[in-house]
Amino acid sequence: MVVIMKPGTQKQDIEALAQKFESQGLRVGITNGVGCSILGLVGDTTALDMDKIAIDPHVERVMRVQEPYKKANRKFHPEDTVVDVNGVKVGGGNFAVIAGPCSVESAEQVTGIARDVKASGAKMLRGGAFKPRTSPYSFQGMGEEGLDLLLEAKKATGLPIVSEIMAPRYAEVFEEKVDLVQVGARNMQNFDLLKEVGKLSKPILLKRGLANTYEEWIMSAEYIMAAGNENVILCERGIRTFETYTRNTLDLSAIPAIRKMSHLPIIVDPSHAAGMYWMVEPLAIAATAIGCDGLIIEVHNDPPHAKCDGQQSLTPEHFDQVMKKVESLRAWRNTMD
Repeated sequence: MVVIMKPGTQKQDIEALAQKFESQGLRVGITNGVGCSILGLVGDTTALDMDKIAIDPHVERVMRVQEPYKKANRKFHPEDTVVDVNGVKVGGGNFAVIAGPCSVESAEQVTGIARDVKASGAKMLRGGAFKPRTSPYSFQGMGEEGLDLLLEAKKATGLPIVSEIMAPRYAEVFEEKVDLVQVGARNMQNFDLLKEVGKLSKPILLKRGLANTYEEWIMSAEYIMAAGNENVILCERGIRTFETYTRNTLDLSAIPAIRKMSHLPIIVDPSHAAGMYWMVEPLAIAATAIGCDGLIIEVHNDPPHAKCDGQQSLTPEHFDQVMKKVESLRAWRNTMD
């Protein structure tokens, strides 16, 4: 339920009404917007009488919200959320590209790629230290040693680092070493993990599951936000459909849909969407054209010999070409706004 207060309502009157709802076992989120404040009531509101609430002289309007998510709902938070990742802003008109290898393989490899992608305009460095692989015999990543190599690359370039967490037991080390904590597609509904990363102070990058709806995706973000961490970035990375030509099917309609449903930023991963390096460029351009808040692209210095996902990785030279086109497109979009 949403309670919209009249413009000019005093802070003490808003807090008094919020306390009244809390005494009835509800949690109340207060959003101070332009001209008015909004109370978002979380919990069982079935017993509340909307007419009685509307009688309050400070209440402008009362609405029931049918969606099960409250904190991530744009109805509660009309303005776009801007997530700050160690100085890099994402959302609310701020566009950021994350780039780097699928997995960290050596200090020379990851630092060299970090320098290359930064020179091309990337704002953050991605690199997998713990890798969720379909086969137990595939390269699983370097673990915490990989995070240390990412920190070396960060020291050399200044790029904030992005890496995927696999289990709640790694929360402490990710809090210490990673700037943007990624929850991968396979863990999107690992609710114990979501609750744990919700306790972190670091922003969270939440990828959409392989076959999950928009609502399920946003509900996973709600888990993180309900645990206390409201700095969540959503990532569309393609979903599983009947089509087998590509690795996944990139759902570009997710961008305008999420814009309407939620205030959280949304970025796109064209690398995992197609699973083919030559499709990354057109998909990145399409995602940029439709208005995403950023991209996450896999870049490797030697894709044919990469230990993970070389077939979908761009060379630094190709990445530079893609960035030029993306920036040109963004400049054109800015003239249209």
